[in-house]
Amino acid sequence: MENSQPNIPQNMENSQPSPNPDSKKFPIPVDSEHKATVFRPFSAAAPHLQAFHLAWFSFFCCFVSSFAAPPLLPVIRDNLNLTATDIGNAGIAAVSGAMFARVVMGTACDLFGPRLASASLILATAPVVFCTSMVNSAVSFLLVRFFTGFSLATFVSTQFWMSSMFSSSVVGTANGVSGGWGNLGGGATQLIMPLVFDLICTTGAVKFTAWRIAFLIPGLIQTFSAFAVFFLGQDLPDGNFANLKKTGAKEKDKFKDVFYNAVTNYRGWVLALTYGYCFGVELTIDNIIAQYFYDRFNVNLRTAGIIAASFGMCNLFSRPGGGFLSDAVASRFGMRGRLWTLWVVQSLGGLFCVLLGRVGSLSGSVAVMLVFSVFVQAACGLTFGVVPFVSRRSLGIISGMTGGGGNVGAVLTQVIFFRGSRFKTETGITLMGIMILCCSLPTVLISFPQWGGMFCGPSSKGATEEDYYMSEWSSGEKERGFHLASLKFADNSRRERGRRVQSAPSPSDETPSEHV
Repeated sequence: MENSQPNIPQNMENSQPSPNPDSKKFPIPVDSEHKATVFRPFSAAAPHLQAFHLAWFSFFCCFVSSFAAPPLLPVIRDNLNLTATDIGNAGIAAVSGAMFARVVMGTACDLFGPRLASASLILATAPVVFCTSMVNSAVSFLLVRFFTGFSLATFVSTQFWMSSMFSSSVVGTANGVSGGWGNLGGGATQLIMPLVFDLICTTGAVKFTAWRIAFLIPGLIQTFSAFAVFFLGQDLPDGNFANLKKTGAKEKDKFKDVFYNAVTNYRGWVLALTYGYCFGVELTIDNIIAQYFYDRFNVNLRTAGIIAASFGMCNLFSRPGGGFLSDAVASRFGMRGRLWTLWVVQSLGGLFCVLLGRVGSLSGSVAVMLVFSVFVQAACGLTFGVVPFVSRRSLGIISGMTGGGGNVGAVLTQVIFFRGSRFKTETGITLMGIMILCCSLPTVLISFPQWGGMFCGPSSKGATEEDYYMSEWSSGEKERGFHLASLKFADNSRRERGRRVQSAPSPSDETPSEHV
């Protein structure tokens, strides 16, 4: 059955990874790190594709829970007597909690593995979802949205998991599809919650009771996903973190070294900024768009929910498309192609966001919103086509920094443009588009010594992939063999040279001890 699944190929004509004699023990082709070199999204082959489905589904459930309130806001607003400022503060709270949670999640993934880190957070935040049914004031509503939002940090474990399971030739696609299908929860909840609310109302429940009962559904789904991840998941192709550390197959890394390596790599900070105005914008739209169409165009609650859902549902193909585009462009132009494509797509998203705020008709607004959603979500996928290559040793924290940047962008945008009555919502959307254009510009600063950047080629000093990834380890750590996994990753990442492979330098025998 698996042989009939469509393959997303490596698309690499040069620089194939070293042959792997152990590949026969896996049901799909793997590289020297045992990472899958093909991506079959409709397969459940263990451990690679099984991890993929557990990752995106658990993230999907967390998205449903975190954004279950916005589609019911007109009813909740009347029940709790919420003001525009109360609603704005709650929306900000929903995405602000995950700012630091994502960095912590990245650290947990580096030290304990994505399976345990993800399952623990999902299970810890599920009771808060159930507690939403009991809120009775603006303050309690804000608090449940704040703590439920912590679950969005599972995005980091999702991306870490995919980067640990899939090789460099398909990692952008794997990250894009898992993140995109997970983000579908933001659109699905716009359909699920009004439908559940209506069904409960048909049983005779009054609307102020029905919305409370409706929150039992996302709570149950989230709880189920936590147990599924814990009992069915596997951290790495060769096993779980704890078992591999016991056998010596994986080094026991130190937090201070992993953290220092991440925060001193400027590329992670730049990506956190740019991600703040693609994923951060997506979070903002999830919070405001249903109420925007409900208030501005006088549509009913269900219609507003359907329109809002269409924005999130574009993640079915837009974010995966961004990841696939990143891999496809890299096969020809390498890392420089990934960076150029990210900047172009994100900038186009900014232009359509500006236009969205200027369109005054219902049909025109819906059309522009859909085009805008494709570009801004594709930019998210393109971003995580770059992230796995920033650091091998500190992948989790780099992913957490970038993901946290998305939440920071969402908080700042909502505080500046959508809190209170300082700006009309349509004006805020236009100004948000201008912010996207400005914050995509720092992409030009990202450069890798072995591959180059948007406007520069590789370093004239002849830096190699081995030089870059070995610089994350001290000489003492290398003497104990801690760097061996990074050596394999460096070998497999030579595809990022694009079709310049034949002229690229050979690995040097010496490896620097300082960060390149």
